[in-house]
Amino acid sequence: MKTVLLVECSPRLRHSVSRAASACLIECLRRREPGLRVIGRDLARDPPRLVDEAFTEAMYVPEPERLPSQRAALAQSETLIGELEASDALVLGTPMHNFTVPALLKAWIDQVLRVDRSFRRTPEGKVGLLADRPAYVVVASGGALADDRARQPDFLTPYMEAVLATLGIRSPSFLYVDGARDASGDAVQAVERVEAWFDVGVPLER
Repeated sequence: MKTVLLVECSPRLRHSVSRAASACLIECLRRREPGLRVIGRDLARDPPRLVDEAFTEAMYVPEPERLPSQRAALAQSETLIGELEASDALVLGTPMHNFTVPALLKAWIDQVLRVDRSFRRTPEGKVGLLADRPAYVVVASGGALADDRARQPDFLTPYMEAVLATLGIRSPSFLYVDGARDASGDAVQAVERVEAWFDVGVPLER
């Protein structure tokens, strides 16, 4: 049995294109892997805490020396990193906000990307401490992103590639559901696009 962590980032709980596309991708994975277990993390329903002074101070204290208050400051970070550690694959559904990741996703990243916990510093650069795994990033955008129709910058893709690589996830796959606006028809088209993308041969193993 495989375990997939599904991270949902859209603030829209209904009529969200990224949510529809991510749900479709999960069902595609279930068809390929019967008995698939899904860990759900909905950042809109349960927003991650913003990093504060208590977090940053606790982060640099060796684990055996942390006070109870310092462990409490890092508790959500431990939970979120633990979800990554418990998964064999990652599905991350997100809209693009102002050319990059939404604030909810940035808050999640700040909780899981933690020195000496999910990555370590070396003279050659940062090295991920988590196991590599398949990762699928579904990006919804109102404007075109992925071909010569694009008329806006995309800072989300290189940023997420760098973030995931720092965790140890080296080869994420990106699916762009662009041109999405508001109608439920966009969600239907998103599902069709995921089905077509998956049929090409999305890997479950790394």
